[in-house]
Amino acid sequence: MTLVAAFAVAQGTGVRALGGVVLVLGVAWCAWRSWAAGAARVLAVVLLGAACFVASHVLAGVLGAWPSVLLAAAVLGAGALLLVDRRG
Repeated sequence: MTLVAAFAVAQGTGVRALGGVVLVLGVAWCAWRSWAAGAARVLAVVLLGAACFVASHVLAGVLGAWPSVLLAAAVLGAGALLLVDRRG
């Protein structure tokens, strides 16, 4: 959700730096909220998020901006679910 929200802010306002602020704040909030899963797992999700962020930029030329962001967010969401949001 953070990738989508950050891109929407950047796209809607025309200020990429504002989207960056939303992205950083979202990552910080998600890391804080998931800290009980353990530092290694949270770090893994943050690194996956960074890779998805880069991949969305690379894929934007092929898929378009919004489809690439949505795909990256879906991959990140699945990774976060597997790494830090599993119950049991």
